[in-house]
Formats: sequence, C-alpha cells, structure tokens
Amino acid sequence: MEKEILEFGHFYHIYNRGNNKDDIFFEEDNYRYFLKLLLKYISPISDVYAYCLLKNHFHLLIRIKSEQEINTSDFKFSTIEESKSIDPSKQFSHFFNAYTQAINKCYNRTGSLLEKPFKRKRITEESYLKQVILYIHNNPVKHGLTNNVKDYKWSSYNSILSSKNSKLKRKEVLDYFEDESNFIFSHNNYELLNLPY
Repeated sequence: MEKEILEFGHFYHIYNRGNNKDDIFFEEDNYRYFLKLLLKYISPISDVYAYCLLKNHFHLLIRIKSEQEINTSDFKFSTIEESKSIDPSKQFSHFFNAYTQAINKCYNRTGSLLEKPFKRKRITEESYLKQVILYIHNNPVKHGLTNNVKDYKWSSYNSILSSKNSKLKRKEVLDYFEDESNFIFSHNNYELLNLPY
C-alpha cells in the first residue's frame, strides 16, 4: 500500500500503534514525554487540533503548515548550517525515533516500538474533519476505558475547553462546532462510526 505524502497546508489524521499491538505507554510519565516531544518536533511544522493517547496506540489531528508559515529558526538543528528544506514526514520520523529511543533506554528494551510506516489520512472536507475530532476524543469510550470523553486524561478534549495556555488550535476547533456548548453536545451524543482505524 502506497503511503500518502504529507503535503504543506493540508490536514491529516495521523495514527499508529505498537508493534504487534504491544503497549507504547507504560506509565503516566510516558504520556507526558510523548506530548513534550510532539511540541518539540511537530509544532514547528504543524498545528495540532486534537490528540488522544491510549495504551497501545495514538491519534493526532494536525494541519501541516504552509511553507511560508514555517520558521526554520524553530528547529533545533544539530549541524551549524540550517536545513534548506523541511520534510514533514522526516519530522514525524524524528519524533517517533526520539520517543522509541527514550522508551527503549528506560525499560531496557530494543528494536522498534511502533509499526512502520505510520498511518496518515488526508482530510479535505470540513464535515469529515469534525467527524475525526469526535472520533479521536471518543476513542477511549470505544475501547471501554471510560464512559465519558471528559473523564479521559490523555486526550485534547479537556484542553480544548480549558482557558490555560496551549499550543492546541482550540479556538479553531470550537469554531468548527460553532461554540463550546455544541462541541460538548456533539461529543456526548456521538455514535461511534465504523471507521477503519
């Protein structure tokens, strides 16, 4: 199956799971570290709209920034010269490799942690974008981890409703649902779709 190229200025649902469906998060600090690396590696090239981290998989809704929106000084380059071109797929590889290395070191394991290549699905319609946001936040309900999206700690649902500082595109997400109350209503009344994720 040919993998979709991540193109500038487009929305994508990015998702992946552990090799052999094994766990990729083992304790609370792992979730925090994954989000910290997301900020470091992915924020310079993408806006994050939604996320959900579960024991053995994760979902991200991101928009790759346009080339004009990307500031190369936001990148931490190991060489003296700055890179002339930015490759979004490479940034995701750096992100996943950094997380895998940290987990392998911490838990004395070796080899791949995540399936390769990571899954990505381009989103071209606003109605589908809204469905993906609802799907991502309802994932813990789907997997029986909670009965209500607001009770799950490792998704962006509560962050979107919070007033604390965040890099999340919370205003844009709420605008897709018209307002906060409709955002909450839509999540509480969401019937899980049989999407192939």
